[in-house]
Amino acid sequence: MSAWAEGLRRRGRQQTRREAGGGPRRQAARDKRRGAPPVAARGPQRERHEPDYILLLAVAALAALGVLMVYSSTGVSSLLQQDDPFAVVGPQAMWAVLGVAAMTLIMRLDYRYLRYLSVPGFLITLGLLVLVLLPPIGPIRPIEVGGSTRWLELGPLPRMHPAEFAKLALIVYLAHWLARRGGRVSSLTHGLIPFLFICGPVLLLVLLEPDLGTTGVLALSAFTMFFVAGGSIWQLALLTPAALAGVAAVVMHSNYQLLRVQAFLDPWADPQGIGFHTVQGLLALGTGGLLGIGLGESRQPGALQLPMAQNDFVFAVIGQELGLLGGLAVIGLFLLLAYRGIRIALAAPDTFAALLATGITAWLVLQAFINMGVVVVLLPITGITLPFLSAGGSSLLVSFAAVGILLSISRETAARGTWNADADRRRRYGRPHLPRPRRLPLAGRAQR
Repeated sequence: MSAWAEGLRRRGRQQTRREAGGGPRRQAARDKRRGAPPVAARGPQRERHEPDYILLLAVAALAALGVLMVYSSTGVSSLLQQDDPFAVVGPQAMWAVLGVAAMTLIMRLDYRYLRYLSVPGFLITLGLLVLVLLPPIGPIRPIEVGGSTRWLELGPLPRMHPAEFAKLALIVYLAHWLARRGGRVSSLTHGLIPFLFICGPVLLLVLLEPDLGTTGVLALSAFTMFFVAGGSIWQLALLTPAALAGVAAVVMHSNYQLLRVQAFLDPWADPQGIGFHTVQGLLALGTGGLLGIGLGESRQPGALQLPMAQNDFVFAVIGQELGLLGGLAVIGLFLLLAYRGIRIALAAPDTFAALLATGITAWLVLQAFINMGVVVVLLPITGITLPFLSAGGSSLLVSFAAVGILLSISRETAARGTWNADADRRRRYGRPHLPRPRRLPLAGRAQR
């Protein structure tokens, strides 16, 4: 009886194949004889969904507010002095448009292509940082501003700030390197020491400009990625005293850095000298009240004049013109950016994407809160911009590009956060400091 049933099943399968056309090979041969165009075979297709629109709206709100505040802090006073009111906000708006275009393009591309660009991008950035410290060479002209050589002109190209590009280049390369290193990151010889050799040249070149604030942002972002990738917390703890001693040595051997620390400790000791920026920032925040004094009012004749209003102290202008509510709105938008960035990192489809999202989120959020901490005198003056809000073409363009990478990753996020299951982290590797994937109940797995 069983042999008879097996024969029926075999004849049924043969009949099904004949009705289906004899299989894909025979179907392809018949199509070839008939002259039909061949059908291209498709490999496995990745499932993509819509990007994180909440993150996109938060960044768009910050950038729009930034253009508005740059105009408010420069355009009104320029009109009163019969100068061009769009001299500063015009280029800022142009860079914002270019940044949005770059973000949209990168958002639609596969972020995995960045792994091919990580090494050349890192080397090109190192070359630009070296050129900033060299004397002019033909069309290559370093530019000194405020005692620091941070800007670079390359022939007819617009003036650029290489340290801004170094932030993104270092994060992309570290994400690639840490993902390939796997669990060996926790080792001293295969983890921490090579990591320091990678970050050391970038940090040293930026520090020599000198730019201690950007050096701090780079170091904090890099060590955040190192810890999340599985780096030993004890190694980082032992490294902390050496890092603090290095910062102290830099401050003690730099006159203007020492003056900044003195102004932070007691700005009212010299309110018209070294403490002028700090005192004016506090007064601007204090005069804003709950709702602010109104857009453009801070630059009217007789009003409180705030130096570097469109750059380092743009948050003080926001507090003065839009009040406490405006300042809290900006803080809330950056907290929302941090929350959505962490969610993208936790739900990333692979290790490289998780580390990349972690580094970008850490960089943008840490830089923002360091800038705001300077304004409210929680930190000494560092000279770094507020992302998306301060005037600066290089900063705005690179920040938009970084958000484009985040949005590209968000298009492939998985609900269970199974980013750990990829070729970079086989079973023999240790796990990074991220939560384990959640197991769905039996009913949920049946539905999937």
